[in-house]
Amino acid sequence: MMTLFCQHPSKKLQRLVLLGWFCCLQGCVSSPALLDDAVISYDKSITETLSKQLLLNIARAHQHQPMHFTGISNIAATFGFQFTAGAGPAFTGDSGALLVPSFGGSISENPTISIVPMEGEEFTRRLLEPLQEAKLTMLLRQGADVDLILRLLIDELRLTDAKGDQVYPNQPADAPGYRTFRQAMLHLSAIQDRHALYVNPLLFDRSWVLPAATFSTDQFSDLQNEFTVHYDIEHQQLKLTKRVTGHIILSNYNPVSLSNAEREQLQQEADSLHSNEIMVDIRPGYPGGEWPWHGTLRLRSFHNVLNFIGQGISDSPEYAVAQHPQTPPVKENPAQTLAVIVSDNEPKQADLSVKFAGRYYAVKPEVGYQWNREGFRLLYQVFQMTMSELSQQDAPSITIAK
Repeated sequence: MMTLFCQHPSKKLQRLVLLGWFCCLQGCVSSPALLDDAVISYDKSITETLSKQLLLNIARAHQHQPMHFTGISNIAATFGFQFTAGAGPAFTGDSGALLVPSFGGSISENPTISIVPMEGEEFTRRLLEPLQEAKLTMLLRQGADVDLILRLLIDELRLTDAKGDQVYPNQPADAPGYRTFRQAMLHLSAIQDRHALYVNPLLFDRSWVLPAATFSTDQFSDLQNEFTVHYDIEHQQLKLTKRVTGHIILSNYNPVSLSNAEREQLQQEADSLHSNEIMVDIRPGYPGGEWPWHGTLRLRSFHNVLNFIGQGISDSPEYAVAQHPQTPPVKENPAQTLAVIVSDNEPKQADLSVKFAGRYYAVKPEVGYQWNREGFRLLYQVFQMTMSELSQQDAPSITIAK
């Protein structure tokens, strides 16, 4: 009897050990799922925080207050998983001599968040400097509505005609200029709707003719790695040709269809432009050629983008502009580039709202095509392109430990 009694608790202990390992295994399996939930939650929080900051700065611009941004530079979250297991005798009944297993566990999270004010010369310069041609090109190639992108980011349009350069600002206060600007952007949108708007670099061949005697055999071999080399035996000359990638151009035709001389001529004209300007060339004989025009688009800074939206709420509101008589029908032509509503009470239907100086600001909800939502998403992307690495900022950071 004694032998049987000793073996029986041994089996109980074996079962206890197996059950403990099983529980530990469950903890190991559940910890990645918990980590996934935490990462997604932090990601949602950071995205919402930055979105609210953008909206908050639009509110500041509306009320003529200085803009300011704060970023999260680092999140360090420590997760603790603890498991306890034990066994003890039953306290009552006939089973008092048997071992009864007991288990326990806990999960703890200890995040540390570092908040850095976005300030200093570098960040201020990024806010105040006009956006560059390359950034606009990157956005245009994403397939977003060209009218939306250009109305948000372009400060003015310069058209070249027989009278010279004419300036048409993207400012509602200048009614004639604003109307022409809006009509030109709608024309580009109509071309895009017909899948005929090209955003391509100018590719052309540039050639040089040099005396062959100036190059040794080794130098001649090196030239062939970078240039197309043609040797003129009669004149003892080398003709070096190289394919050059030039400036970006918006056009209603593929620039490759032009002759090399025409592409070089456009490149020379583009070389005279500033880094925040991009050439537009709409020619007859192609889609949209009913209204041909040639000019440049001048990009504004991100600070001016926010100021344009903020001042457009009440100080300088935008208004409806009909398309040019020679422009085909377009899909979208809202009066406002990005409509922001202001109210005394928190709007219920808005996805996102902030309170500033006693009033609520929100991106205006709409039915059908989500023009405003797309505009705010574009604004978010442009800000991400404007930001510098927060870890390189010299401003003091604030660390919050939960």
